[in-house]
Amino acid sequence: MAVFSSLKRDEIFTSLTEKPLDMLIIGGGITGAGIALDAVTRGLHIGLIEMQDFAAGTSSRSTKLVHGGLRYLKQFEVKMVADVGKERAIVYENGPHVTTPGWMMLPFHKGGSFGTFSTNIGLWVYDFLAGVKKGERRKILTPEDALLKEPLIKKDGLQGAGVYVEYKTDDARLTIEVLKKAVENGAYALNYAKVIDFEYDQSGKLVGAVVENQISRDVHTIYAKKIINAGGPWVDELRSMDGSINEKSLQLTKGVHLVFSNERFPLQQAIYFDAPDGRMIFAIPRDHKTYVGTTDTSYEGDIAHPTMTKKDRNYILDAINYMFPTIDMKVNDVESSWAGLRPLIAEEGKNPGEISRKDEIFVSDSGLISMAGGKLTGYRKMAHEAVDKVVGLLKEEDGILYSESDTKHLPISGGNVGGSEGFKRFKQQKISEGISLGLDEETVLKLVKTYGSNIDIIFDIYESEKDTAILENIDPIVFTELVYAMKYESAYKPVDFFIRRTGALFFAIDWVNNHKENVINYMAKTLQWSNEQRKVFVEELEQSLREAVVPEND
Repeated sequence: MAVFSSLKRDEIFTSLTEKPLDMLIIGGGITGAGIALDAVTRGLHIGLIEMQDFAAGTSSRSTKLVHGGLRYLKQFEVKMVADVGKERAIVYENGPHVTTPGWMMLPFHKGGSFGTFSTNIGLWVYDFLAGVKKGERRKILTPEDALLKEPLIKKDGLQGAGVYVEYKTDDARLTIEVLKKAVENGAYALNYAKVIDFEYDQSGKLVGAVVENQISRDVHTIYAKKIINAGGPWVDELRSMDGSINEKSLQLTKGVHLVFSNERFPLQQAIYFDAPDGRMIFAIPRDHKTYVGTTDTSYEGDIAHPTMTKKDRNYILDAINYMFPTIDMKVNDVESSWAGLRPLIAEEGKNPGEISRKDEIFVSDSGLISMAGGKLTGYRKMAHEAVDKVVGLLKEEDGILYSESDTKHLPISGGNVGGSEGFKRFKQQKISEGISLGLDEETVLKLVKTYGSNIDIIFDIYESEKDTAILENIDPIVFTELVYAMKYESAYKPVDFFIRRTGALFFAIDWVNNHKENVINYMAKTLQWSNEQRKVFVEELEQSLREAVVPEND
């Protein structure tokens, strides 16, 4: 059985190179993870490599919604709304521990983008296209009822509000859980493994990738019948390496989100609102915080490190003060932030916010298969289409038949809880078990919502490693999550743990600062970092902490 542990990196690399793969996936975001799961469950011999950490790019820096794409109705993206709306329910049922439905309110004001009639019609069309279940269909509120739901919204010119259901998620954890499920089914996946060149046969067909281990600096060639480029913002870099960029290329746009304490921004109800320039912005309560975003601007900087600028920060602050005028939000109120890139398919003459979020598959003359565009919500369907393409090509070339996609009703890792209904009972059962171990209810609930049906492993680590946690001077719960992240989720660096495995740098930055020293000490000892590695890894975390609170100059 394949493993997914940072303690077994060499073993995983050996498995990737032992014999040719049916498919090598380059990119460990949600697209690559989805493709790996779809392919391995059809019987393909699969490998996946990621040059950074899994979900380190776009897939940990989204608005953290598995949403139905209501705003795409304004651009007449009818098929996209229908597709992602229906996929949303599938994502939820397959992983209810990392996806939570909740009401979103769309207030409309005199002179704004939406009015009572247009909102009612728009939400009705949305309900119809997305196949929204009866209990989650739209409601239209009077101004009085809207203010009861959220007293902070602007009262002047308020004409009412529409409410509809959106699904909140932890994008990075969703990615990790999908990838873990692929590994559980036999896929091999390795982070910090970068493609530095391609290998071709005498006819110019792609047969392998030269890969550098970013930790040990060893270089190996991984051979595969088919190679999928799921590099997100780096898709065009790999296409350029292959010499296969055609007339269609990516346009990167940047989205920034700001995080505030609940005390400073006590939002009760998620809001989707008009910014002063007419763009739509989300304000969402989460884990005793409120986060607001996003911007949508063209980006041409360092792909690996998009950051907030003063202009980005001030744009969002102005939008908050416009819609929530009694808040009087200031620069110093920002606790944290994140910036992410959208790898969109360029469309001449369109502004960033007008470019379609549709996905496409490009196949080069060499055989490199590149994924472009797409949405977090539609990852499973996009993966289905990509693997259909691959198995079709393999059938033509080798006469090999593979089974149809089987992911529609396949729980992701942690998702074996009986669907959304079963998860309610599962939570109560595990809360009782956790309390019997001496944990408080709030802590257990957080752990169950993070790890789902993998909670029993968490409980086992907590029970068996308490003494070690004390010796290492690490809080037992923090230590439990750290051990799990390294042994079962391939966390290798402090940023992996504090950003992608826990989300703490975005939503609990003080927690990061309180625990980072002892966590770093334990990781360094366990993973046997060199002194130079420790210095580099610590600086990476410190840089991420700085970038979260201090904007770049414009």
